[in-house]
Amino acid sequence: MSKLYFYYAAMNAGKSTILLQASYNYKERGMETLLFSPLIDTRYKRGVIFSRIGLEAVSKPFSAEDNLFYFVKERLQETNNLKCILVDEAQFLTKAQVLQLSDVVDECNIPVLAYGLRSDFRGEPFEGSLYLLVWADKIDEIKTICYCGAKAIMNMRIDDRHRKVTEGEQIEIGGNERYIAVCRKHFKLGEAGGCV
Repeated sequence: MSKLYFYYAAMNAGKSTILLQASYNYKERGMETLLFSPLIDTRYKRGVIFSRIGLEAVSKPFSAEDNLFYFVKERLQETNNLKCILVDEAQFLTKAQVLQLSDVVDECNIPVLAYGLRSDFRGEPFEGSLYLLVWADKIDEIKTICYCGAKAIMNMRIDDRHRKVTEGEQIEIGGNERYIAVCRKHFKLGEAGGCV
């Protein structure tokens, strides 16, 4: 029986690397996968999932208006060998899209593995993450560490002088130059520590 999985972490925990490894494992066994990535993520290239260690794979970019269930159903008309759906940056899913992915699991009997951040730079949940936390069959944390060595669970947005940013739009695409993963203590203190 297939399941909807949500793997969450703070920034720089290796979510994309783990996603790409999972896809590779399916393909190595002769099974097809379908990878989704958000259209708004412009850090690398649209339609490509890229990990910081250099791995990459082609993906189907999605916007908030796209129906992921319909796209999977169309793909199933082309192949009967589609065995897994993987979603990168799943925090950018809408509530409706999380429900659509649950329909993929329940109606198509295909597992969905979604990887994303649990919360934003203010410590608030993203819409996609919130509903994945509610509707996923299985939830796992991918761990990373704060500069102090403690487990990092928060994502701190920083300015060009490495100071904590507390206001602004929830979604602002960026990498290490804009965000640092920190423990709760250093998030509350607003300290970016060893950020250079």
